[in-house]
Amino acid sequence: MKVSEIMSRDVQIARPQDSIQSVAKRMREIDAGSMPICDGERLHGMVTDRDIAIRAVAEGRSFESPVSDIMTAEVECVFEDDDAREAAGRMASAQIRRLPVLNRETNRLVGILALGDIAGRVKDSTAGQTLEEISEQTRPI
Repeated sequence: MKVSEIMSRDVQIARPQDSIQSVAKRMREIDAGSMPICDGERLHGMVTDRDIAIRAVAEGRSFESPVSDIMTAEVECVFEDDDAREAAGRMASAQIRRLPVLNRETNRLVGILALGDIAGRVKDSTAGQTLEEISEQTRPI
């Protein structure tokens, strides 16, 4: 099964110049824990609720600062024609629950692959095993 068969195509994005506060509000409105940061359809990074807490609040940044100041620029991605089980393996090894999905030819964002997408469509132990590996503690709390 290909990633394109199970990914979510309706992806909300933020722009690099959007304020941290406006992105946090949009994440709340759509009940998302992360959001891709794009200029057009080109992926520049991702921001998570954890980034907002650790990189913005804990560091005392202005909530009017651009979200690009706190985003993660080095983002693990998959291509829409990748195998879904292989993508799940990448999620497990990187310990992440969501992967941006790119078109291989244009490198443009075309969707998001979430652990829930895998759980709902891949009918074996892939999702459970992926969640278990994502949840493993690798650093001290």
